[in-house]
Amino acid sequence: MFGKNKDRIGHTQAKIESFSTVTLRESGMRGLTEYEIVMNGENAEISFYWINYTQGKDCRELDRRTVCGKETVIRLLNDCNVPSWDGFVGNHPKWVLDGTSFTFNASVNQGGKIYAHGSENFPKHYREFVNALNNFLYGDF
Repeated sequence: MFGKNKDRIGHTQAKIESFSTVTLRESGMRGLTEYEIVMNGENAEISFYWINYTQGKDCRELDRRTVCGKETVIRLLNDCNVPSWDGFVGNHPKWVLDGTSFTFNASVNQGGKIYAHGSENFPKHYREFVNALNNFLYGDF
């Protein structure tokens, strides 16, 4: 399904060279959160939101934001092999009663898309990616 869609980056793309937006939404026992990375000229804005359900819709509440060079984000995306995530479906493991689910969307390489989702089952280097985002956001990079 994913590899045949021409706007998807697919597993054949070896490298991300540019991006416009990257979003990672996680849902777990502590609530619903979203990381968002947006290209802004030569820089990238990395934001972390809490998602609250208010008056019948999701409302994003900004918790933290930082700015870094776009090349730093591109390097992170490639170091974590994010192109290989496209089409990943991490079905919830049998016998696991709760956990974290995620949805990942990225617009890359001027028209390419990467999509992945799962529940307590993540693509390779997922945790490294999230840890790096938190390091950026909390000034520990």
